[in-house]
Amino acid sequence: MDAGWQGSPGSPTVSSITRGGRNTTRKRSFRHTLLTTDGVRIAAAHDAADPAGSAGPDLCLVVAHGFSGALERPAVRRAVGEFRTYGGVVTFSFRGHGTSGGRSTVGDLEVLDLDAAVGWARRLGYRTVATVGFSMGGSVVLRHAAGRDGVVEPVDAVVSVSAPARWYYRGTAAMRRLNWAVTRPAGRLVSRYGLRTRIVGRDWDPVPPSPVESVPFIAPVPLLIVHGDQDPYFPLDHPLSLARAAAPGAADLWVERGFGHAENAAAPELLRRVGDWVRARTAAPAGPGALPSRPPEGSSWTARRS
Repeated sequence: MDAGWQGSPGSPTVSSITRGGRNTTRKRSFRHTLLTTDGVRIAAAHDAADPAGSAGPDLCLVVAHGFSGALERPAVRRAVGEFRTYGGVVTFSFRGHGTSGGRSTVGDLEVLDLDAAVGWARRLGYRTVATVGFSMGGSVVLRHAAGRDGVVEPVDAVVSVSAPARWYYRGTAAMRRLNWAVTRPAGRLVSRYGLRTRIVGRDWDPVPPSPVESVPFIAPVPLLIVHGDQDPYFPLDHPLSLARAAAPGAADLWVERGFGHAENAAAPELLRRVGDWVRARTAAPAGPGALPSRPPEGSSWTARRS
């Protein structure tokens, strides 16, 4: 069985690539079911590039939602609408979310879900694939781009929005509530029936590499870290830690004034700037000098305040 490609439920397992050709497939928007390397079925969707936009024919943005999100959620669909200007878009629901199978491991095995989605984008014929993750999805795209933990599909650019730098953070009221929802039986019931998110009932063993431990392994792939100064979950030491962990000259950091948390707070203007960044970085030559210069103190980040 081909990990990463399965027919829609109730239909033969036949890739539409073989039926109509890759270019034809990329011009259509459709739903599909992917299969991860550990056997979890993942609901996914492909949205064709907007023919009225300035999309490149070979660019695909793979969007990874935050905890309790899903590919059908309005905030995710809003991001898709903006990103279609730049290329095709693949969305999916992480395990334990939406109509995907399995249970959420809150950022651990989710790298396999993203890997299946990236692999699907490649099989659709996209030569350039960028990942854009929000919150939990932001941590997953960082770990995925580091190329460890069973990841086999490379990417060409990475955007991490509102991501944590380290695990087990409880420094804000929002994160204390989330930790209760994830770690306590009563909290997992609330997550299942209130948030429609099914969470595995055991601790990580072993603990996966944290986002900040993964960032040094991402270069030379271009990396953008986006964070709001009004984020109620993770204060600014998280994006600063991530940016400083990057190889010199390998990451951009945007600190967005007035921005809250993840896809639900992302305005269309911010999403368009992310799309502009992806298009510019995937078109630019890789290597030293390809990205803007860094502050004189030698850190690998630049702050943008809008």
